[in-house]
Amino acid sequence: MAHSSTLFVGLDVHKDTTAVAYGAEEREAEVVFLGTIGTRQCDIDKLIRKLQAKGKALHFVYEAGPCGYWLYRYLTKKELKCWVVAPSQIPKEAGERVKTDRRDAVQLARLLRSGDLTPVYIPTVEDEAIRDVGRAREDALKDLKAAKVRLKAFLLRQDIRYEGRATWGPAHLRWLAKVVCPTPAQQIVFQEYVRAVSAQTERLQRLEAELPALVQSWRWLPVVEAIQALRGVLTPAYRSFASLAET
Repeated sequence: MAHSSTLFVGLDVHKDTTAVAYGAEEREAEVVFLGTIGTRQCDIDKLIRKLQAKGKALHFVYEAGPCGYWLYRYLTKKELKCWVVAPSQIPKEAGERVKTDRRDAVQLARLLRSGDLTPVYIPTVEDEAIRDVGRAREDALKDLKAAKVRLKAFLLRQDIRYEGRATWGPAHLRWLAKVVCPTPAQQIVFQEYVRAVSAQTERLQRLEAELPALVQSWRWLPVVEAIQALRGVLTPAYRSFASLAET
């Protein structure tokens, strides 16, 4: 079907709702706020049919955020043009502090039409999968550190001090196994803190064991192997995996 012009569609995407605004290609045309729709695929399909009924090509845009790239992939699979933009790269007027879903959707449509937006790189599904594993490892590492801090703080409150040099090594773990707290209640708390450290350690080890195998089939494997050849980069190069997945 021949399209006479383009409709620029701004989407303010949230978990359960999406605010929609659109503007025709003509600069003098008003940007219209269409309203709020759901986030299911059937809601998106209904919106597409409604806008395509106007006999124009569609160009969508929305901000990158916690909802990810599923909407981009869904629209592009339907051979529709879609951009995802970084919130930090969206031009803002001086003193503009009021934000609503309607304002954001209208602004996105207007800026897309004026050519003032730049799309971000969209990772492939496979790249995003490796990124998710890398992020899960980082989360596990943070949780393990937090669990260790809680255990150390508890022992400090009881004036139970380890006299050895390095913590969390075999000698420290043997010492922890022999710790006896002043009261049964405190002993229960101590044991729970120790179990938390053990659980987070095992979680981190599982992720670190899985990641090298997953990377073997990744398209960036040659680059990862090259990075691992650098001095100071451990095998597997987890940080390198994560950084490549972000590009």
